[in-house]
Amino acid sequence: MPHPTPRVVLYSRTTAYRHDSIPDGVEAVGALVAEDGFESVATEDPAVLEREIPRSAVVVFLSTSGEVLTPAARDALRRHLAGGGGFVGIHAAACTEYDWPYYGELLGARFARHPDLQPGTVAVADRTHPATRHLGARWDFTDEWYDFRAVPAGVHVLARADESSYAGGGMGADHPLVWCHERLGGRVFYTALGHTAESFADPVFLAHLRGGIHYAAGRE
Repeated sequence: MPHPTPRVVLYSRTTAYRHDSIPDGVEAVGALVAEDGFESVATEDPAVLEREIPRSAVVVFLSTSGEVLTPAARDALRRHLAGGGGFVGIHAAACTEYDWPYYGELLGARFARHPDLQPGTVAVADRTHPATRHLGARWDFTDEWYDFRAVPAGVHVLARADESSYAGGGMGADHPLVWCHERLGGRVFYTALGHTAESFADPVFLAHLRGGIHYAAGRE
């Protein structure tokens, strides 16, 4: 069941690598959800996050990195999912909370490495999902093309990296980039894309994020 409150909390705390694109991402996602009638709050304070999670339909982690949650914020996030709340992870959300096994289960996979930033092609596997239905079968994009420690299990893969389209891919033919699942009670959406500031001015990428947020909020 979707949360009754049309509210999004956007979290971008980093304790490891910090993406220069975070301010652009925060501004763009805030504007996007406002257009869709959500209230939103952006924070890098785990105490604010803890307070906002129970009030929110969707929690968005935007290029978070390292250990970014207090024990109380971890508990709030776990309760949020168990109660049917949504979660969206963008790009370096996969580089986050390595010491908390639940977060690995929540996200579905953990970041391993990436080649140099370069153009490549996304192979869209499901063109019916809100995050991908505006796309063709192939989507040319510029990003870091994250490799993960393992192929995510028990998720619905929406798009994969076509490693033949760029240099340095390390996962082979089955290289998920975008996926969703509902294993923990709520709806989880993750996209590995979103490294550059330019991404957050790209209407195609913003439509991708909008669809992911709508899915997580139960708003299809």
